[in-house]
Amino acid sequence: MSGRRNTAANLLLRQYRELTDPKKAIPSFHIELEDDSNIFVWNIGVMVLNEDSIYHGGFFKAQMRFPEDFPFSPPQFRFTPAIYHPNVYRDGRLCISILHQSGDPMTDEPDAETWSPVQTVESVLISIVSLLEDPNISSPANVDAAVDYRKNPDQYKQRVKSEVDRSKQDLPPGFVMPTSESAYISNTSKKEDTEESKDIADNFWYDSDLDDDENAEGLQDDSFDYDDEDVYNYQGTYGNDDEDNIEFEDDDESMDNDSVMDRKQPHKAEEESEDLEEVEKIGKK
Repeated sequence: MSGRRNTAANLLLRQYRELTDPKKAIPSFHIELEDDSNIFVWNIGVMVLNEDSIYHGGFFKAQMRFPEDFPFSPPQFRFTPAIYHPNVYRDGRLCISILHQSGDPMTDEPDAETWSPVQTVESVLISIVSLLEDPNISSPANVDAAVDYRKNPDQYKQRVKSEVDRSKQDLPPGFVMPTSESAYISNTSKKEDTEESKDIADNFWYDSDLDDDENAEGLQDDSFDYDDEDVYNYQGTYGNDDEDNIEFEDDDESMDNDSVMDRKQPHKAEEESEDLEEVEKIGKK
C-alpha cells in the first residue's frame, strides 16, 4: 500500500470509528463497510428524523466511495436504488456542491461551498440530509422531479411517500429506526452531566476546606482522595509539588517579576487536530 493510500486509509478508519461509535454516531445514518478489508467503500442507510419532512420514516440505502488521495479529492455518493429527488440523477448519483472539486471552471459554484481537505465524512452526510429536505431546484439533476416539486407538489409528495414505504424493506434485521426524541442526547442525560460536573466542583471545594482544617491542626498530609468518576477522562497534568512550596520574600526588592512569571507559567494543553496532521503528512509526500 502506497504512503498516500495508507494515510487516507488511516484517516477514514478514524472517522469510521467515530461515526459508528454509539456515543458519537449521528442517528440519521447507519454505516457499515461493504467489505471489512476495504475501508474505501461504505454502505450507508440515510434517515430523516424530522417528522415534518416527507422523507421521514424512510431508510434510503446509499454507497460512498473514497479516492486513494482522500481528503484531497471528494468521495462519491450514490443512492442504491435511486430516489425521486431534484438533485439525484436517475442512476442514483447525488449532485451536491460539497462533493464537487473546488476550482472547476465549468461550474459557477463558489469555492466555499465545494470540497476542501478540511471537510469530513460527517459534514458531507449532514449536508446530504439537509439537501433531501430542501432541494436545490435551480440546478436539478432530475428535471422531472424538479418540475413536480415546484408545480405539482401533491404528485411529488405521493411519489416520495411510495419510495419511503418501499425503503422500509431495506431495514437491517433487528434495526430500530431512531426518532427525533430518542436519537439525540436527552434532557435527562444533560441534567445528569450537569449534576456530575456540579458534584466534582463541590468535592473540590469540600476537599479544599478539609485541607485548610488539617493544616490548621498541624497535619502534613496534603493528598487528595478522588473517586474514579471525579477524574474520568481527565487528560491534564498535575503541577509539581515543588511549585506549590515556592516561597517569595516580601522584602527582596531585587526580585525580577519576569523570573517569577517564568516559574509560575501554567502548562498549556498540547491538543492538535489529528485530521490536520494527517493532511499535512499527505501534503509533504
